[in-house]
Amino acid sequence: MGAAANYLQPVALQQGQVLIEQGVKDRTVYFVESGTLTVHYEDSRERVRIAVVGAGSLLGEGAFFSHLPRSATVHAGSDCRLWCLTPLRFRELSSRHPDVALDLSVAMSAVLARRMYNRPKRVAVT
Repeated sequence: MGAAANYLQPVALQQGQVLIEQGVKDRTVYFVESGTLTVHYEDSRERVRIAVVGAGSLLGEGAFFSHLPRSATVHAGSDCRLWCLTPLRFRELSSRHPDVALDLSVAMSAVLARRMYNRPKRVAVT
């Protein structure tokens, strides 16, 4: 990840801990280094949908780009190690390394697009 790594902060979760809560306004994006996380979405009819996200993936890209509240709740399914990127740190990255910030934005957008086009994976858009 090169220059971007200097703008990421480590996050450690124990199994069962909540990373993201549905309805909360927060635009932090998370890159999953290890472990698995479960994504729970509850719609207006109280139907729950679940996705599982693991190492090498990311979480939070939906709110990062949309500025809308979180669309799902994410729990650690096992002990996890993640890296977070806050909007403030992303702005710093953008001003100091615009090419890296652009590449990162395109990569995160690609994940968002793939999840949106795959109906079962839409729940993973947080």
